[in-house]
Amino acid sequence: MECRVSCPSVCVGGNFMEQVNPKAGQQDNLIRVEVVTTPEQLLHAQAIRAICFMEEHGVSARQTYDGNDYQATHIIVYAGDEPIGTARIRWFKDFAKMERTSFRKAWRNPRIIKRGAEFIFEHISRKGYDCVITHAKPPYSVLWQRMLGFKPAPGKEPLLFEGHDEPYIELVKELTPSQNAITPASDVATLFRVEGYWDAQSEFEMVET
Repeated sequence: MECRVSCPSVCVGGNFMEQVNPKAGQQDNLIRVEVVTTPEQLLHAQAIRAICFMEEHGVSARQTYDGNDYQATHIIVYAGDEPIGTARIRWFKDFAKMERTSFRKAWRNPRIIKRGAEFIFEHISRKGYDCVITHAKPPYSVLWQRMLGFKPAPGKEPLLFEGHDEPYIELVKELTPSQNAITPASDVATLFRVEGYWDAQSEFEMVET
């Protein structure tokens, strides 16, 4: 299926690749990636975004946090119990949008970043989507393409935002929907379960004997 998208939005994805730390990969066994489902996890994600976007790159708070935070699925990456990376996913009819991707400097390692991205791709495909897009400045868009398999969106012009020195390029990646993707035919109990934990029986489900 050809993936066609149109979604102008503010996205500062790509900045997390500015300084890569090769030593971070030595602690791969500590890394875990989760869907944000608690207030504490959301605070961790917001803190990382503040460090990376507001402190490092001077992005205003009003642009770093927007109304879309209440319409999105947030992802958090931990090293042990320490939050080190985050991203959010927004959902549209035929595609998902990956944005606000950021990792703390000490953890900017390709393997860790790929683990976070692969978790996101799997989550998107489990929901039945076959297309994900993101936006990045030109230098970082090359890294998104080489490391994560994105391609420039055909026919889409770069978009420049106030306060940013370079325009953002739209990138697209085609996915293969999961064989057990969530659909209207999915089991009723599955549709009641927490986002990302569709295979885990809820403590509130009645088990027939």
